[in-house]
Amino acid sequence: MKLNLSADEVLTTTRSVRKRLDFDTPVDRAVIEECLEIALQAPTGSNTQGWHWVFVEDAVKKKAIADIYRTNFEVYANAPRREFGEGDIREARMDAVRDSATYLSDNFEKAPVLMIPCIEGRLDNLPSFATASVWGSLLPAVWSFMLALRERGMGSAWTTIHLMNGGEEQAAELLGIPYDKVSQGGLFPIAYTLGTEFKLAKRLPAAEVMHWDSW
Repeated sequence: MKLNLSADEVLTTTRSVRKRLDFDTPVDRAVIEECLEIALQAPTGSNTQGWHWVFVEDAVKKKAIADIYRTNFEVYANAPRREFGEGDIREARMDAVRDSATYLSDNFEKAPVLMIPCIEGRLDNLPSFATASVWGSLLPAVWSFMLALRERGMGSAWTTIHLMNGGEEQAAELLGIPYDKVSQGGLFPIAYTLGTEFKLAKRLPAAEVMHWDSW
């Protein structure tokens, strides 16, 4: 199934989907492979193509990964949260975002497929030039993958909490990812969405974050 959205529609309505993930509809591997073929056309620094994509369908492994996520989410959820101030659109949405994030944490393993995108190399304690270069060779492809999902009536949510507090190493051991040679870029549930209509998100005005010639 394709939604036949325009490029602008795909770019502006691809949301982090949590409560609207359809946990009951199976996801065919062929559709994921099709999305990945699209994602692999994304930019890659010096044409290194050092990306790797770990997809998890096994119920036991999904549960184990979700448990790693939940352990870290509890720490994250109980930490002091950033205050944006009265009238800020980000503050107005904060409770809803936390509620949907909690829902995902509670149900993570129910997603038909989980994905962990990886990039060759360890980035610990490297200078910003190096980390920007390496992540710039993975994250555009991840976003392209999410856009391809959207066009096919599917959704995901970009999460990184499982990487906290040794969780990345635990996930690597569970899935056989060579931790000393490969860095994980996040954890993504993959499912069809409950409905395919998504609105534009409320964002800060471009004028507030745009700079010309100086800050």
